[in-house]
Amino acid sequence: MKNRTAPLPVSDGIKPSYLVLPHDKQFYGLPLLHFLCIRFPFVGEAGWRARLNSGFVVGQNGAPLSEHTLFAAGETVWYYRETSRDSEPHIPFDEKILHIDKHLIVVDKPHFLPVIPSGRFLRETLLTRLRLNPALQHLDTEAISPVHRLDKDTAGVMLFSHNPESRRDYQMMFQNKETVCKTYEALAPYRAGLQLPAKIQSRLVRGEKFFLSQESKGEANAFTTVELIETNGGTARYRLFPHTGKKHQLRIHMMKLGIPILNDPLYPTVSEAGAEDYEKPLKLLAKKIEFTDPISGETRCFESLQQL
Repeated sequence: MKNRTAPLPVSDGIKPSYLVLPHDKQFYGLPLLHFLCIRFPFVGEAGWRARLNSGFVVGQNGAPLSEHTLFAAGETVWYYRETSRDSEPHIPFDEKILHIDKHLIVVDKPHFLPVIPSGRFLRETLLTRLRLNPALQHLDTEAISPVHRLDKDTAGVMLFSHNPESRRDYQMMFQNKETVCKTYEALAPYRAGLQLPAKIQSRLVRGEKFFLSQESKGEANAFTTVELIETNGGTARYRLFPHTGKKHQLRIHMMKLGIPILNDPLYPTVSEAGAEDYEKPLKLLAKKIEFTDPISGETRCFESLQQL
């Protein structure tokens, strides 16, 4: 699609979603309602009729669509995702803004809070909270966007862009990784005899379950250095340096060493979704980010105020 400028505004901190209608002959000449009911069956026909007649489902030109609109292959449909405030879990922890400049917002993310809307979470995400934060209303809040990833289970330092003109510079910085150093801390069992610091490498691929990663044979694509900071009985605090950014890399590499991170809901055993125990957060913290600023060329460092 040549133009993905949203014809709908951000509403309650949430940007509209879009869908490009496929070139599928089985839907030609049929109402758009028919396609949407098949594509999103969990909404239901009554739900889609209500949405289509609300004026908040529009085409790329911003014109409202209705239950009588015909399917048009290649057209872009814009709409707002909907969730019940009662059904969406409230995350009882607050983020802290560490720094704001003309390009970046640096945030100390709490455990359990997803970064962007996904799955069960729409309003209870770091991105939505930032767009509604009174301290940021002097910025273009619609332009706020993360420049790197952080799991919802992990707490710590995260960078957001609010300047579209410089966003790509910071995104490319994290993709290249040559000028970025991330430092994590983790609590895990203490293993006497484990030689540290240790350099771990493996090949990580998508797991059988889409939300997991797993090790596979082949050339290594994930590299981590693990150091011991201190011990406390049968538990130890470790410093982790990820040299690559594969999904769940640190959690898998700690498990590979025989010291899985405490309270991990995914590795080695997957906990049921929705069974979060807020008294037992994953003991993994993105403690510090250091980088050479792609705009100024200066060395910059931001550190989390949280402790494990």
